Amino acid sequence: MRDAAYKKLKFIDFCSGIGAGRLGLELLGLTCVAHSEINPDTDYTYQVFFNDKRNLGDLTKLDFNKIPESDILIAGFPCQTFSIVGKREGFNDERGQIIYHLRDILINKNVPYFIFENVKGLVNHDRGRTLNAIIELLNNAGYEVSYKILNSIDYGVPQLRERIYFVGIRKDLYNKPFIFPNPIKQVSIKNFLLSNNNDILDINHPAFQRYLSNKYNKDRVDINEILKQEYAVIDTRQSDLRVYNDKCPTLRTGRHGILYVRNGKLHKLSGLESLLLQGFPRKYVMKAMNINNSKLLAQTGNAMTVNVIRAIGESLLDCMEENLQSGFGSKRFSNC
Repeated sequence: MRDAAYKKLKFIDFCSGIGAGRLGLELLGLTCVAHSEINPDTDYTYQVFFNDKRNLGDLTKLDFNKIPESDILIAGFPCQTFSIVGKREGFNDERGQIIYHLRDILINKNVPYFIFENVKGLVNHDRGRTLNAIIELLNNAGYEVSYKILNSIDYGVPQLRERIYFVGIRKDLYNKPFIFPNPIKQVSIKNFLLSNNNDILDINHPAFQRYLSNKYNKDRVDINEILKQEYAVIDTRQSDLRVYNDKCPTLRTGRHGILYVRNGKLHKLSGLESLLLQGFPRKYVMKAMNINNSKLLAQTGNAMTVNVIRAIGESLLDCMEENLQSGFGSKRFSNC
């Protein structure tokens, strides 16, 4: 049985968004001591969930002396500059520089471990040079870094969401390599949809009919046949319509046109349902009932998946334990 000291481990939630990363670690018993989020609407949702006013603010302007001591730093650092849906400017974009500020915090606070998340597109951005630069940056900062692309659908939510995850272990604590968690059995989307969602799309609306008749969908999409498929999920992309069986495509900040079939009707995926698809337990989802639906859809599209972070956190605790048993890391982080 894992030592109780691990339950006292502290972490800081940088680029916190609505707190999915925080929740993933808290479900393991770890304690959040601060967070950093600069978007007021996003931080409002964070407060609804956690009622935590310890927002450090803009991490690019932080006084290191005011950052609490912690054992783990978690961050979903800005991904727009690396994404295939963005301009892919990478390190030439100011948002792509956040990784340098995170590096500086790691060094100045001597943080033992970190978990970072970004979009899959980072892997081949600039023919892989950006990824190599990030690994070299973190390695030179004193960390052994492991990374892997994981899909949320493999960790207990029915959402196809591939992201790259980085786990860093300070070199003086490193003995055995970090092993990413194995996939688990996939689940059905029907348990992640709300029975009281009555936001139904009128398939006869002229705008929707024009969309079905465009050059990408005409003679390819039969909406009446789709309506016969219970829990089919429809992604109304800008050009072509795509259908998924019992699972959801990637939730994204800038595209909210996801529908699903229930009882022969097309329901619009709600912000509350998107929280469920990101792994938020229902007690948290119910707290968000009064948040604007469009804002919530955008915020969940930019969030981490709770289940994936929890699984990574569990594997990191296992790695910590193995390293301690091997004589590495004793008394080198805050509560162990």
